[in-house]
Amino acid sequence: MFNDKSANVIVVAFRGTSPLDADAWITDINLEWYTLQGTGNTHRDFMKALGLKSPDWPKPDNVTDTHYLAQQPAYYEITKRLRDQLLLDPEGETMFIVTGHSLGGALAILFVGLLAYHDDTLLMKRLEGVYTFGQPGVGDMEFTESMNRKIKEHGLKYLRYVYCNDIVPRLHFDNRTFRSRHFGRCLHLNSCHRGWIVKEEPNKNYFPWKWLVPEFFNSYWELIRGFTIHYRRGKEYKEGWFLILLRLLGLVFPGLSAHSPQDYVKVTQLGMLPSNLQNIIRQAS
Repeated sequence: MFNDKSANVIVVAFRGTSPLDADAWITDINLEWYTLQGTGNTHRDFMKALGLKSPDWPKPDNVTDTHYLAQQPAYYEITKRLRDQLLLDPEGETMFIVTGHSLGGALAILFVGLLAYHDDTLLMKRLEGVYTFGQPGVGDMEFTESMNRKIKEHGLKYLRYVYCNDIVPRLHFDNRTFRSRHFGRCLHLNSCHRGWIVKEEPNKNYFPWKWLVPEFFNSYWELIRGFTIHYRRGKEYKEGWFLILLRLLGLVFPGLSAHSPQDYVKVTQLGMLPSNLQNIIRQAS
């Protein structure tokens, strides 16, 4: 959590999956559902990553188990710190945003979902927006409909950035088996960093044959661009060996390299966004 006092904004950022963290990968691929009473089904291990340790999520004010709190479940610890800092500004000028990449994006929107579930008026009122990057799906249709109602009720600004063929936002698939859905607005950017606001990213289930040839062609294009982009854009865009390795793997598994944090950084710096983006976000809220 970062507090920029000059801008009167607090940034709550959830980290994504580390390539060498086996526990985080298990969290990503586990397909069990957790039922949030009256709200719908969500990804159980995402909830555990936020600190779920009992069958339900009691309101922060109702948690009296000191042993439970001593384990510092992320949701309760973050809400406490936010409340402490926001109460230092009784005028209400200080706001906060929530963000994250990949697994961090899923935790970011679920964190806000829990604030809405607990009707946390103070924090929801001071929440400027939620912005996620390469975020996987986090719930089923019932949860999606509930969150869309909460987004409208609280005037919440929520925008998912999806870069090109990134496979992770297509997980865990929107079909009869997995039933994973997205909600809110999606800002989809192609490999030339041109963006459009859409309800769902193209090819949301990823594997239909008609998409395979473009995906492979795009993987070759991104590999070539990875060796040349710093000549056109500047040395700060030079790609390291790890990203080049991902580009090579992308020739076999299209969409893998498109999930890299570096590509999402480029999206924010080089992206050609819709001129009415802010109006669309405002209307969505």
